[in-house]
Amino acid sequence: MPGLFDPLRVGALELPNRIVMAPMTRSRAEADGSVPQMVADYYAQRADAGLIVSEAIYVSAMAKGYIRTPGLADANHVAAWRRVTDAVHAKGGRMFAQLFHTGRVAMPDFLPGGAQPVAPSAIAINGKTWTDSGQKEHVVPRALEESEIPATAAEFAAAARRALEAGFDGVEIHAASGYLIHQFLDASINTRTDSFGGSVENRARFLLMVVDRVSEAVGRERVGLKVSPRIKFNDVQDPDAEAVYPYVAEQLSARAIAYLHGAQQGGYDTHAQLRPRFKGLYFAGAGFDQAKGEAMLAAGGADAIVFGTPYIANPDLIGRFRSGAALAQADKATIYGGGAKGYVDYPAAS
Repeated sequence: MPGLFDPLRVGALELPNRIVMAPMTRSRAEADGSVPQMVADYYAQRADAGLIVSEAIYVSAMAKGYIRTPGLADANHVAAWRRVTDAVHAKGGRMFAQLFHTGRVAMPDFLPGGAQPVAPSAIAINGKTWTDSGQKEHVVPRALEESEIPATAAEFAAAARRALEAGFDGVEIHAASGYLIHQFLDASINTRTDSFGGSVENRARFLLMVVDRVSEAVGRERVGLKVSPRIKFNDVQDPDAEAVYPYVAEQLSARAIAYLHGAQQGGYDTHAQLRPRFKGLYFAGAGFDQAKGEAMLAAGGADAIVFGTPYIANPDLIGRFRSGAALAQADKATIYGGGAKGYVDYPAAS
């Protein structure tokens, strides 16, 4: 069986290893959603990963959900990301853009004209979120009209086209972490009675519509998708995950997308349930160290392993894995927001 340092073909890409850098929000974007030069430096430092998946990038002005997060909603965003992908490619790397719409996670503070966020149903998240004026309670979102949903799916396709224009090698659709696509899947959040609510098939309709639109826009060989059943985040419940996610995996398998990325972060055996049902490449993420990753590959439980937190303080993660060097620990105070400190100043192992 293959190991972490064996090559892997993903669509038209030949990955030199099976170590994937996870999408991780670091909150270093400008107020307008453009990314500064240090973002290019950050990703270029980690370009020897088999594949880098960018932090989550909002697909439209209505999709933004957090302060200092990046977008791919206009030409300025494209130009800024082009600096990043050029820097990664110059180091021999490969990079997908993770695309998302935050849905009810958003706040009017982040949206055009102070608009009400949208969601499958008018159900607010319990809890607070950070804004420029401090923490605020989440607001009740507006339920999308059925007629609006295809246009929302089209926003993902438009952003995917911009991603390729910006030099990304492909895109990962973010259907995890309680964001809009996940909100449609979760029966505790989606209480619709139309063709996008009720049955498993109806609740998965938006996800599959997004996949189809994005695949038409950029080619299915450039499309990955991430799920995280029952993640303890953004008020996710997924009461019938056992029915939803096998169906999703089988539908994605039939569409022959580049890969399915499963994150096992809640009370659901994600990898064991999805791997047998998705016949394409399966990326396993969340909670892996080198030994666990090697064991998962050796057992045939995944085709690649996604590493997140270790990449924050170890730009030379692959070198450390190869040599057996100890891993540096991230400074929790500088994970989100700020400048270069705790972002591009972690040294390589001596």
